[in-house]
Amino acid sequence: MNTTEQLIPTPSDSADGTGSTRTDAVPSSVDPRTDLAAAVALAGRTLSAVRPGQYDAPTPCEEFDVRRLSSHLVAVVRRIAVIGRGEDPFSVPSFAAEIADGGWAAAWGPGAREVAEVWADPGVLGRQLRLPMGVLPGAAAAAVYTHELTVHTWDLARATGQEPAWDPALIERVIAVVRRALPAEPRGGRIPFGDVVEVAPQAPAIDRLVAWTGRRP
Repeated sequence: MNTTEQLIPTPSDSADGTGSTRTDAVPSSVDPRTDLAAAVALAGRTLSAVRPGQYDAPTPCEEFDVRRLSSHLVAVVRRIAVIGRGEDPFSVPSFAAEIADGGWAAAWGPGAREVAEVWADPGVLGRQLRLPMGVLPGAAAAAVYTHELTVHTWDLARATGQEPAWDPALIERVIAVVRRALPAEPRGGRIPFGDVVEVAPQAPAIDRLVAWTGRRP
């Protein structure tokens, strides 16, 4: 599925041996909720621009066509709210299967508003939250889902011929986090990503980000 939330932290990756991801990958000078909110908003705009004739189109995430990816994105935004409340992420299915074709953009608004409400509390950043990958501090969880949404927004945009207005500074922060959380080697198995795709160092930030996740910009 090439999704960040499938990664499983190991004790060797954690600061305290519990399996929690190290928090030093999240810059202390940046409130990760700001980036998360921006990623939610951009994903919503991209989703709302999908046309009916594109639902069956393939995406760079090989297991998804546009229909399935749209359903997954709605599930992700719902899961972010549940996680922020400290609840079980698996209470939200990986796909919003009950939503009929074309209904994903309408479902996005309520999900995005719930995320904004739940994550408005600054205390969430220091709380230990349960993600599908394990228990992480809220600051790290926000960074994980900023990456998840950004990469899947790129998948959807590429599949539907869109060119979102990427924020290079935000993408650079995501790159800094994901390079620590997602090693270049090994890939496959418990690391559900393809090999890193080589791109020029001066390539746009979004190209360097998706290339690190095994996608070809």
